[in-house]
Amino acid sequence: MPSKYKTDGSAIIESQEVKELVLRTGADLCGIAPAQRFSNAPPGFRPTDIFADCKSVVVFAKRLPVQSLFVDNCIPYTHVNDVITREVELLTIDISRRLEDIGIRNVIIPSDDPYHHWEPNRHYGRAILSLRHAGYLAGLGIMGDNTLLINNTYGNMIQLGAVLVDLSLSGDPLADYDACPEDCSLCMEACPQQALDGTTVNQQLCRPKSNHVTPKGYTLKTCSICRSICPQCTGLTKRQA
Repeated sequence: MPSKYKTDGSAIIESQEVKELVLRTGADLCGIAPAQRFSNAPPGFRPTDIFADCKSVVVFAKRLPVQSLFVDNCIPYTHVNDVITREVELLTIDISRRLEDIGIRNVIIPSDDPYHHWEPNRHYGRAILSLRHAGYLAGLGIMGDNTLLINNTYGNMIQLGAVLVDLSLSGDPLADYDACPEDCSLCMEACPQQALDGTTVNQQLCRPKSNHVTPKGYTLKTCSICRSICPQCTGLTKRQA
């Protein structure tokens, strides 16, 4: 890598080579979205608002172990979520360095915190770039009624990361499978806070139930019903009993 060169001797990096680099580094999934696909994102939250020279967004994911989601104690799932998020953050840094080594300028996107947009009256936060929407635009899945990205192989049990690159790369086709079964409303009906409407999630209702701070200061993920009840939770052809 790279496999081709321009007449002036500079490297031509192709989309498949970038994706292979990301997968070799440790990602389970990788897709690419040209920056122009984000034109419908809110102003201030588009790739070029973060990195003016961004031409493509490389989106990747690591899968989460499944069984922790189906136990009666929230500690295993909380721990799995925390560890995988940390793994994706470290993976993002590693990918960034490897891209720099082959001459691709890039900017990392946090897999979770931090972000600065916060509306305290609504308990509403917005990351600098929506990774779920980035994953959709990179062909990694379809947004479900539970607002989670659903991949055909791993379902919604994935943690996303991304880097913005100053290279024009061919985008992957958008996923064209059905993420939610026809007439399914299990997640909306099961939500104890009635925070889902099939399009978005009311964070003011969701957060107090889904994130509980213990007296010692630990933040536990005490509700994941919208994820676990989904028939496509572990993929379009699999379902953990």
